[in-house]
Amino acid sequence: MAEVTYLPPVTDPEKIICVGLNYATHAGEANMEVPKSPSLFVRFPSSQVGHEVDVVKPDISDEYDFEGELAVVIGSPARHLTEERALSCVAGYTIFGEHSVRDWQFHSRQATPGKNFWRSGSIGPWMVSSDEISDPSKLRLVTRLNGEVMQDDTTDHLIFSIPRLIAYISDFTELLPGDIISTGTPAGVGFARDPKVYLKPGDEVEIEIAGIGVLRNRVTAES
Repeated sequence: MAEVTYLPPVTDPEKIICVGLNYATHAGEANMEVPKSPSLFVRFPSSQVGHEVDVVKPDISDEYDFEGELAVVIGSPARHLTEERALSCVAGYTIFGEHSVRDWQFHSRQATPGKNFWRSGSIGPWMVSSDEISDPSKLRLVTRLNGEVMQDDTTDHLIFSIPRLIAYISDFTELLPGDIISTGTPAGVGFARDPKVYLKPGDEVEIEIAGIGVLRNRVTAES
């Protein structure tokens, strides 16, 4: 395995759709109201690397933050799904390092700039097929920074469940095989801490989700 260079499990997704503020505890630590509908933004494939590949802290900011998330990989075309049928289009699940450049995220109401810096996020190490995870609402997610636990929660605390997210998104766009939906991060992120904790070159981030594995990345400087 040491001779393998990991790529993202899906190398060319048409869409990467991310969900913000999908744990009430995270909304609380960010001093934001719990949303009445899913808060969505997109990521570009170039903002993602695979397992054991360095993520890149941009030179332009010192507010590079960690976020561990569960991601859903779509397996079949889907449009106007009901919540009851939503999981039928899922190919499997993976781990998402939805790391954020906070000052750029908060330049305006649109989070897109802070979420799409080159190679700032990660995904992997692989996709676990949906038949191996019968209930994605019962998974434990732990994020560690240099071995210290920073986030620890379970996906049954999602504000909007995975079926609800898939149904909602399929109402405004057709979901296609390889599309990725990242379901949101729990409390414990760096910008909400006192003192704040941001990623710096040399740090190691591990995100572990029960039934999937561990996504591990070191941080390197852009320059």
